[in-house]
Amino acid sequence: MPQTHRPHTTVGRLTLFTALAVLATAMPHPAVAAGELPGVKPTAETPAVYDDEAGGNADADDPAIWRNPADPARSLVVATLKEGGLRVYDLDAREVQAVAAPEAPGPDDAPGRFNNVDLVHGMKVGARKSDLAVTSDRGSDRLRIYRVDGNSRSPLTDVTDPSAPAVFSSSQEEINEQRTAYGLATWTNPSSGRSYAVVSQRERTALRLLELTAKADGTVSYRTVRTLKLPSEFKLPKGRTWTPCGEPGEQPQVEGMVVDPETGTLYAGQENVGIWRLGADLKGKPKLIDKVREYGVPGTYDEETEECVPGKDPGYGGTHLSADVEGLTLLDRKGGEGYLLASSQGDNSFAAYGRGRGDGYEGGFKVTAASETLDGTEESDGAAVLNKPLGTKYPNGLLVVQDGDDRPGEPDRDATNFKFVDLKPVLDALN
Repeated sequence: MPQTHRPHTTVGRLTLFTALAVLATAMPHPAVAAGELPGVKPTAETPAVYDDEAGGNADADDPAIWRNPADPARSLVVATLKEGGLRVYDLDAREVQAVAAPEAPGPDDAPGRFNNVDLVHGMKVGARKSDLAVTSDRGSDRLRIYRVDGNSRSPLTDVTDPSAPAVFSSSQEEINEQRTAYGLATWTNPSSGRSYAVVSQRERTALRLLELTAKADGTVSYRTVRTLKLPSEFKLPKGRTWTPCGEPGEQPQVEGMVVDPETGTLYAGQENVGIWRLGADLKGKPKLIDKVREYGVPGTYDEETEECVPGKDPGYGGTHLSADVEGLTLLDRKGGEGYLLASSQGDNSFAAYGRGRGDGYEGGFKVTAASETLDGTEESDGAAVLNKPLGTKYPNGLLVVQDGDDRPGEPDRDATNFKFVDLKPVLDALN
């Protein structure tokens, strides 16, 4: 039978948890309500893309910021558009390059679908050290690796080893089931100099550590180091347990992830559970540092509506995140200070946690409209932040966030894009 594709991931998952989010956010919480959070305004936005046949099934998802060391004003943003492949933007949010996702290997197979992207700096590939953009190709269950050259009109060059293996699947039939490579975060071990990608599995709780390996022919492959599975069932008081509501057979997956390079700490967002902290080497015991508001709320999946019908909230959830918890990014500051930023997709806000072992909540903000034509962000998925000057355009640094509902858009078309936000008002809001 022909391969069928599920709808826009963000919208589909929001459909499952909207009822839970509405119920939970209506409950009183001691923390500041998301509607009272300070707003920051974008300064630019990328062209809208459309998740339909005419738009090439392009759906903005996750960004990464590449800083040009020779000329920071010519830095770039690399972003995933799922079946639309990759886009590269300059600091004016103009498109510089479009990279197509791979075609389906057969008529009944899934096409390439780029989900998350992250950067590796200074990895030796061939005769030189290179910066790499690494993306998870959910459609083919592989990593795709691109060399970044800021001096070229086409900054990304594919250096993926053609024989690179599937990450989680053992056959094309399994790949077509799409329990494949999903979220992604890269890191380089400062002691060994080896570079890695931590990859999550769609509709499962597995995290897999892959070491990136340079080949003699100038391509890059990877090998599995170890795998860890996060819980899918959670203990509640009085001997009870809770499993997040979802489609039959679907476990609570992870997408948003980031590694603190100074400490080798991985933060992983289990979408309808909360944020985990663990070693990026996937050793040791993970710790759940914050929960979504909907944590512990029972739900029954309705197959007709494809929604979860929530029960009574027992009050075991957190106070800062509304499911799904999505894009995680690290705002680093000198002396080990800074913030972990998390997209609270259910209430269109961003939560900030102290960087380090404390991980305490330190505030939040929303990205709000700057004008009638430059809107804020809703249902935000991926995010990336860089606390370094980027020329005169962004002397304070840059935050890039996905907008899951770009407006004003074309009628009857799902429009998404990325918003560029100067970092100073973000820091002011958090301070």
